[in-house]
Amino acid sequence: MNEPGTFDSSAYGGDGWSPRTRSHAEEIADIWAPCGVDSEWMPLRSVLLHRPGEELAASRDPAAAQMFEPLDLGRAVAQHEALAGAFEAAGVEVAFVDPAEIPPPNLMFCADLVFMTKEGAILARPASTVRAGEERHLARRLAGLGVPILRTLTGTAVFEGADAMWLDPETVLLGLGPRSNAEAATQIAETLELQEVQVLPVDLPYGTMHLMGLLRILDRDLAIAWPRRTPHAAVEALRERGAEVVFLPHEAGDWQSAAFNFVTLGPRRVLMADTFSEMAEFLRGLDVHCTTVEVTELAKAAGGIGCMSAVLRREPVDATG
Repeated sequence: MNEPGTFDSSAYGGDGWSPRTRSHAEEIADIWAPCGVDSEWMPLRSVLLHRPGEELAASRDPAAAQMFEPLDLGRAVAQHEALAGAFEAAGVEVAFVDPAEIPPPNLMFCADLVFMTKEGAILARPASTVRAGEERHLARRLAGLGVPILRTLTGTAVFEGADAMWLDPETVLLGLGPRSNAEAATQIAETLELQEVQVLPVDLPYGTMHLMGLLRILDRDLAIAWPRRTPHAAVEALRERGAEVVFLPHEAGDWQSAAFNFVTLGPRRVLMADTFSEMAEFLRGLDVHCTTVEVTELAKAAGGIGCMSAVLRREPVDATG
């Protein structure tokens, strides 16, 4: 008579063992939360924001906090609540970081802290000491939401999410400059190669902050760009993919850079600051629908709606059929 043992038990691969055969991608929206991005223009489904709070007291010394002017906390909070409401009114699910402790002063610029891929997040590593460690707050919240973190940048890599964008489901454009370096490009390329995605690095002009401030994609076949600043390779890559690249009509003026700081809600639909009437008129001339919200107080912190909104999920490109 055979004595009961562990050899053929389910724990050791015997009767009752259930092997895990699905890929990580197949477990998104099942084991993991619904998430993923492979375009800049497909319908937006969820974003991650951080409600500003006591940390904005650091703006009393704007230069030390990397801000333009001191912020009024009450106005900043009210405007941020209106921003979240505008997303929700557009059918976008909004989650909040909400750290337990007072965070660094720039945490509300969540887009800088993560870059979403088809299968999860690449956690950013901000370039300045003022923002060092903000990524920890995003990591905790992403984990709590059930969003897989595929990579945390290491070594001397620095990277901010506003320097990366999807040209198509097989190509990511990555701006190299003061906020993102070549070592980050190497690590990001290693991660995206597993998804059969190529990284196209381009140098940013000296004196610019992020790629987001130079180039925005509004639809499968439409992008807008800052003349004489947007990298040549980026424009050519978009044109090769069938997109029209429309340049802004004026070379000078704050509306050219700050007004780029919007979020594409879906094909030719944007959520933007209400102070850029010239940009809104320009976009409407391209058949783009503009929803506006006031962020004048928040903008004193040297960022805008695009910087504040970490995109967690868009409809996949192949959902269009």
